[in-house]
Amino acid sequence: MSTRPIEEQISQILRAVSTPVRLRILMAIGEGEACVCHLETVLGMRQAYISQQLMSLRDAGLLETRREGRYIFYRLTRPELLSLLIEIGKLFGASAAEAESLLNTDPHPKCCCPLCNPLPD
Repeated sequence: MSTRPIEEQISQILRAVSTPVRLRILMAIGEGEACVCHLETVLGMRQAYISQQLMSLRDAGLLETRREGRYIFYRLTRPELLSLLIEIGKLFGASAAEAESLLNTDPHPKCCCPLCNPLPD
């Protein structure tokens, strides 16, 4: 439980998601989880840039990680944040379908992670 005033806590969250790329990352992770190579494939951005943005989101307490072999998977600490982001989009004129189209948690054939390309048993 934080001892900081609620306005500071809210402000920190809004600062953390204040860039379009961070919003895209959160939406690409969705309610599941994603590794950097998945985000790189889906978003079409360099790994180093995505990692830098993930670090900021993690520092803000919005993401947590899980390691599986050489892969680190990121997931939202509070998945309900996605609903809030979609509602904010609707508040400013985006349709629900348009906002939800940013959610991209499907496996991607060009991603080599075990979630996208599981090894056969």
